Amino acid sequence: MIWSFTAAFLTGIFASLGVGGGMILIIYLTVFGGFDQISAQGINLIYFIPIAALSVIIHTKNGLIHWKKIFPAIAAGIAFSAAGAVAAKYFGSPALKKIFAVFILLIGVKELLYKPKDAAARSSEKQDKSPE
Repeated sequence: MIWSFTAAFLTGIFASLGVGGGMILIIYLTVFGGFDQISAQGINLIYFIPIAALSVIIHTKNGLIHWKKIFPAIAAGIAFSAAGAVAAKYFGSPALKKIFAVFILLIGVKELLYKPKDAAARSSEKQDKSPE
């Protein structure tokens, strides 16, 4: 029970920070909780609602939300969530595990190789200014 509480707590913190708490919860539920992939994803979606609401409140107070961009994102999220639910029913759990693994691998590689434009500009400026 303590491991479940710890996983839920850490998942909530990571989800609020936007660093993939849902992925951690799905991995925990499938590997340690004995849930199939579709059930784990459903639990993750239900778990996400209160965490998302809290995150919106906190990020709004900190001025990090651009409200003009929210509604297109909501529309796209609803559309792709519905498409994902249909795809999950169509493909089944074994195929979803493989698709999810490839997706996570691609995102991980992207994050390792991606360098924001601002960081690249700052890095080149520092090199230009550094004494040799």
